[in-house]
Amino acid sequence: MSPRTPQQFEEIREEKKNLIMDSALEHFAREGYHATTITHIAQHAGISKGLMYNYFSGKEDLLAAIIQRSVSEVYNYFDIDRDGKLSDYEFEFFVKKIAQILREKQTFWRLFFQLLMQAEVREQLLNYFIGASSLMKSVNDFKEEFFVSRIMKIITEYFLRKKELKGSGYDPFLDLNMFILTIKGFAVTFIYMDDDDEDYFNKTVNHIIELYK
Repeated sequence: MSPRTPQQFEEIREEKKNLIMDSALEHFAREGYHATTITHIAQHAGISKGLMYNYFSGKEDLLAAIIQRSVSEVYNYFDIDRDGKLSDYEFEFFVKKIAQILREKQTFWRLFFQLLMQAEVREQLLNYFIGASSLMKSVNDFKEEFFVSRIMKIITEYFLRKKELKGSGYDPFLDLNMFILTIKGFAVTFIYMDDDDEDYFNKTVNHIIELYK
């Protein structure tokens, strides 16, 4: 057997990290972040506690990695040409992709949403979701160093550009906030639905796009 290449070692390392994060997410969601120990996670993942510390420094590091992985998956489908400006096509593509990953990874997102409901998780969560859980009044409310804030900044500018077409009576921040609330409600509703009605799901997604595009 030939020795493993650096790429193979990196792939094995990533697989192990994902296994640990999946195990941690399940424990955090079902037993609570505070009640879960590193020992619980290591046993669930089928590795030694010492080995786990080769990948993560502790629970806080694990939680940060879980949040970042989830955010990164969403970001992959946002502003796909990375020019800092959201086109109508990119807006529609983004909404459809968000709906797709919610539907295809329903169990994961159920666990993730359960995790987000825990008070002890919120402070760390806000480091990644600055501004996403509150109503925005200005583009300048965002801190550039958080890449989720970059999403919010770009999508805010998308709604601001719509004002040029809709006139002075149009409130872009109201429309933005309604869009955020709609997406949140859509996500929570569908990840907890056991009835898999694809036609109704797709109609709902298309209607959201028609309302806010």
